[in-house]
Amino acid sequence: MKSSAPFAIIYEDEHIIAVNKAAGISTGGDRWDEARERLDKLLAAHCPARIFTVHRIDRDTSGVVVFAKDAETHKRLSAAFEGRQAAKTYLAVIHGRLSPPETVCELPLVPDGDKQHRTIIDKYRGKKALTRFRQLGSAGNYSVVEALPETGRTHQIRVHLASLGHPVVCDPLYGEAARRGQVEKGVFLSSFKKGWRGDPLKEQPLLSRMGLHALRLVLPDYAEEDASGPGEAPSRRGLTLCTPLSRDMAALINQMEKCGGFTLPEA
Repeated sequence: MKSSAPFAIIYEDEHIIAVNKAAGISTGGDRWDEARERLDKLLAAHCPARIFTVHRIDRDTSGVVVFAKDAETHKRLSAAFEGRQAAKTYLAVIHGRLSPPETVCELPLVPDGDKQHRTIIDKYRGKKALTRFRQLGSAGNYSVVEALPETGRTHQIRVHLASLGHPVVCDPLYGEAARRGQVEKGVFLSSFKKGWRGDPLKEQPLLSRMGLHALRLVLPDYAEEDASGPGEAPSRRGLTLCTPLSRDMAALINQMEKCGGFTLPEA
């Protein structure tokens, strides 16, 4: 997917349309910012009929997003997400290294209600949240991790990683720089490649936006049973959707693989 494009269609049938969303664009309308560029409105120009928002990912997160083309499919898929029948896999580039490399975070979360619309950990008012993390490789003081959220709280992966002491790189809300009221400039090759000999005055960051990508989404069967006969299985048995990384995040992870001596598993 070209970095300049707000989205790329990766799958479409009579019931759904799935896209690879670029970072920096909202999935749908936010209560606090209706003027922001929105994916649902851009897709509405592509689809002659109305589309329905099934789920959301953060504005600064790239990756797979699914919309329904009819009310019945929207109802089915919304229930699947609510009932945790849709499996989500994210890739994140984080500060530091997980210890142990496979970690489960179950801290309860609740919206803070502040001006930045952050989510906070609250053991008394928070709702149940569970994310499974697996470290896939490291280079210098950065790591690539797989995140499997079993619940769908706002900013869940970002808050859970920050609570573990390993925020997502360039996270504008939960990163270490953000806590100090600063902006993280990005991830530079010189920060993890041994013997780097470039010009520090001319070096550009490999990644200068939040390093979080919705890599894969597995949907349960979302179509009505066909007319093949009573009691017979429906024609569709669920769907797995995978999205390629954007150029900047792919470039960073590629360099991390070279310097760290690891290879990510295929999606």
